[in-house]
Amino acid sequence: MSLPFAQRLDNVETSAIRELFKLLGKPGIISFAGGFPDSAMFDVAGIRQAVNQALNDAPGGALQYGATEGYEPLRQQLAAFMQAKGAQNVAAEQLIVTTGSQQALDLLGKTMVDPGSKVIVEAPTFLATIQCFRLYGADVIGAPIDGNGVQADALESLIETHRPKLVYLIPTFGNPSGATLSLERRLRVLQLAVKHQTLIVEDDPYGDLYFDAPPPPSLLALSPQVPGSRDWLVHCGSLSKVLSPGLRVGWMVAPPALLAKATMCKQFADAHTSTFAQATAAQYLAAGRMPATLARVRQVYGQRARAMGEALRAELGEAVSFVPPQGGLFVWARLTGAGGKLADSAALARQAIEQGVAFVPGAPFFCANPDRGTLRLSFATVGEDLIREGVARLGKALG
Repeated sequence: MSLPFAQRLDNVETSAIRELFKLLGKPGIISFAGGFPDSAMFDVAGIRQAVNQALNDAPGGALQYGATEGYEPLRQQLAAFMQAKGAQNVAAEQLIVTTGSQQALDLLGKTMVDPGSKVIVEAPTFLATIQCFRLYGADVIGAPIDGNGVQADALESLIETHRPKLVYLIPTFGNPSGATLSLERRLRVLQLAVKHQTLIVEDDPYGDLYFDAPPPPSLLALSPQVPGSRDWLVHCGSLSKVLSPGLRVGWMVAPPALLAKATMCKQFADAHTSTFAQATAAQYLAAGRMPATLARVRQVYGQRARAMGEALRAELGEAVSFVPPQGGLFVWARLTGAGGKLADSAALARQAIEQGVAFVPGAPFFCANPDRGTLRLSFATVGEDLIREGVARLGKALG
């Protein structure tokens, strides 16, 4: 039986990361493959308290249908959350609550992308972004990055050549690269948005997960310094990496016309994000527990990132290169082939599974011309001792 599926499905395939999870059933395997926060870091007591408070204070609001734009107390709390991080120019009515930041990307695809539209992303970038925009028929184009994020001159050249519908960036602790866009380049990106009247999408799920010094302010926070840039800027945020992915609470700040169209499309998709989840998140933020939660997470993830860096240098030596991350969940590395060792991360991944360790090869994170020596290693869900053991197994797989 052959069903007449929509032609748009011809442009996408299932996630290579999700497929990899099927291989992880082997007993004793150490996984650096996931992009998850550590469930042991969840503030269960605080979330339980928020649930109870939501049901005690306003059970009707928490359990009933709600506005597509979002539960108003949560919108107020999210605006305050961003204001505390420097985005003083954000008000509750300027954002909508989404079912995770992934829905914000889908809404951007629905509202902005036609078949054949050009979309520029970082090379590499979040795999689901490439899949999402391709689902709507986009021609996805990669912009080169380095340790300081997207290369601004190259980005401008691509904008001038392709006139994209939008440019998608993860400026802070990118997935998978871990790179952070420098302050100078952030201001330059905002200037390019105004100069070329090009929509810039800032995805910021990891910005709160810094280990030592805070990163530069978000593009949203910096936008008052570049007149007119707010008219060409979308900011996507999420509580998934800092509170709980199970709540599926994200948000999108966008120009009014785009926000209205996105709200309309969200009505067709899910009517509204779970009001119960939103009420819980609103109570949690109002209780003031987030700073302590973030402090604990930053300390633990920072220690694990340093442990992974030390282990990679000790076990793989010159056979791998990487820039130690300053935040986020990932080490982005590249096999050098030094000493005649493997330089293809897909081949290494197969051998690594046999040694009892898993990671994600880097090729799927590129929309074109993948660097097949790259790999993404997540340290978030693995304790320091297991990180050292897992990297030692990786060294054995490399030979």
